[in-house]
Amino acid sequence: MSPKRLGFFSRVLDQADAATRYRLVAEQIVHAEEHGFDSAWVAQHHFNGEEGGLPAPLVFLAALAPQTSRIRLGTGVITLPMENAVRVAEDTAVLDHLLGGRLEVGFGTGGTPQAFLPFGLESGERGQVYGKHLALVREAWAGGELAGGNRLYPVAPHLRDRVWQATFSVGGGIRAGGDGDGLMLSRTQPRPPETPDAELWDLQNPIIDAYLSALPVGRSPRILGSRSLFVSESRKEALHFAEIGLRRNVERFKASGFTFSGETTADLIRAFDVHVGTPDDVIASLRADTALSRVTDLVFQVHSVDPPHEYILRSLELIAKHVAPALGWVRQGPVANEPRLAARV
Repeated sequence: MSPKRLGFFSRVLDQADAATRYRLVAEQIVHAEEHGFDSAWVAQHHFNGEEGGLPAPLVFLAALAPQTSRIRLGTGVITLPMENAVRVAEDTAVLDHLLGGRLEVGFGTGGTPQAFLPFGLESGERGQVYGKHLALVREAWAGGELAGGNRLYPVAPHLRDRVWQATFSVGGGIRAGGDGDGLMLSRTQPRPPETPDAELWDLQNPIIDAYLSALPVGRSPRILGSRSLFVSESRKEALHFAEIGLRRNVERFKASGFTFSGETTADLIRAFDVHVGTPDDVIASLRADTALSRVTDLVFQVHSVDPPHEYILRSLELIAKHVAPALGWVRQGPVANEPRLAARV
C-alpha cells in the first residue's frame, strides 16, 4: 500500500473576529507546511459564524498562494448548489494557475436548510441542482462550449482529476466512485435512530465499499478521512481544552437534532467522535478506527475542541512527529526545526 498523505483541515473557528480568524488559520496552514503536511483544507459556511467562519474559501486560498510553496490547498467543501457553476469553474481555474497546480476541489450539496434561501433555493432542490452544477463545472474546465458559444478562459481540464465529493451516504459514495472522483468522509456524522450507538466506522465503511465498487476500472481510489484530533504532551491539558470546546458546542448540536447519551467529558468526546490526549493516546484510538485505516488521505482538524492558537500549532507538530507516522504517513521534504513552541505540561 502506498504511504498515506497527511492533511490539516479548518472550519475557521478560532475565538476571534473574522480578520483575526483568517490570519490565525493562515499561520496554522503555513506551520503545517513547515512540518511536512501534504495538504490543507478549508470549509465553506454561509451566514453562521459559529458553525464556520469562511463563506469565500477560494478568496482565502488565493491569499495563501504567496505564503506557501509546496502544500496542496483544497476546499472542503464548496457548497455547489449555492454557487454559479461557471464562476466556480473560472475562479478555480485562475486559482490553480496562481498556485502552480496545487489546488484540490472538494464539493458538497450544502448545509443547513435556511442557508439556501438567500440564494433563491429550497433545501429540497439541492441534490438536483448539485448534479447539474457539477456537470457544468466539468464541461467548462474541459473547454466545452457554453451557452452563447462561449468557452472558459483559462481552461483547466486537469482539475477534473482533482475533484472530491463529500457525503454521509452510500448513495453519495456510489456517485463519487462512478464519477471517478475522490471521496470525502467527515469527522463525525449523525447516527441512524435505530443504531444511536454506532461507531463512526460502522457508518463509513459501507460508504467506502460502495465507492470502491463504483470506481471505474483503472481509476485509483482517493479516500479522505477527516477526524477531530487534539494532541498535547499532557493528557490533563488535552482533556481540559476538550471540556471547554465540546461544551461550547453542545447546545448548537442539540438544536440541530443531535442527541447525547450523557454529558460528562468522556461522553462528549465519544459523541463528537473526538480523539484527544497524548500522542500515544490518540494513536491508540485512531488505530481502532477501521475506516480510517482504509483512507489514502489522513486529514485532521481541531474542531470541536478548538483550543487556543498556540496549542493548535503544537498539536500540528506532534501530529507530524508522532501520530501520522504511526498511521502510515511518510514525510516528504526537509524536516523543520523543532520545537517551535515550548512543551506544555
